[in-house]
Amino acid sequence: MRLLVVEDEEDLVVALRVGLVRAGYAVDVAPDVDTATEKLAVNDYDLVLLDLNLPDGDGFAVCRDIRATPGGPRILMLTARDRLADRVRGLDEGADDYLVKPFALPELLARIRALLRREDGGTSVVEVGELRLDTARFEAYRGQRRLQLTPKEFGVLHYLMTRPGRVVPAEELLEHVWDEHADPFTNTVRVTVGSLRRKVTGEDEPLIETVIRQGYRLKETP
Repeated sequence: MRLLVVEDEEDLVVALRVGLVRAGYAVDVAPDVDTATEKLAVNDYDLVLLDLNLPDGDGFAVCRDIRATPGGPRILMLTARDRLADRVRGLDEGADDYLVKPFALPELLARIRALLRREDGGTSVVEVGELRLDTARFEAYRGQRRLQLTPKEFGVLHYLMTRPGRVVPAEELLEHVWDEHADPFTNTVRVTVGSLRRKVTGEDEPLIETVIRQGYRLKETP
């Protein structure tokens, strides 16, 4: 899952990045409205953490721009504005949730998981054949065997499991699972998929296929 943090408080940005990366998310940062607009135009995000008080404007404008595009990311507003009128306006402008600063990281992570569950039909569990992925617990299983995955392997498997039978190009995985600092000219996707394939396969039938010059596909199993 790839998130965009739109926030200009440097200390908070550092803390958020550390906490979110440890939780398994790819994180990009925008300190102002202009940067956020540029990144939203060229990247696909699953969720945006949006501050309202930004140096060159307010987050309401960003929120409206996101909602003007069908299929845009979820929006979680983060702000020190705790008046009822501000919370109501934020939700009316299109935010999916509203969290008042200061907040505890566990609550933020819980709200993020709740919003992302809406993309998976309201559940944190994704199942494809023998594979089961619990995004809330960060657990993956093949049958009864628990898979010990890195955050990136977990992200790749989740992306493939939500698109079973479809060939997913490496560029698409890089876009959705890695952050903006990933080098598109390295073999990081190939290495990660190779490691994931070995862990998922074990002594069982391989489920992740490489389609030459096209990408990777998770087999649709009964």
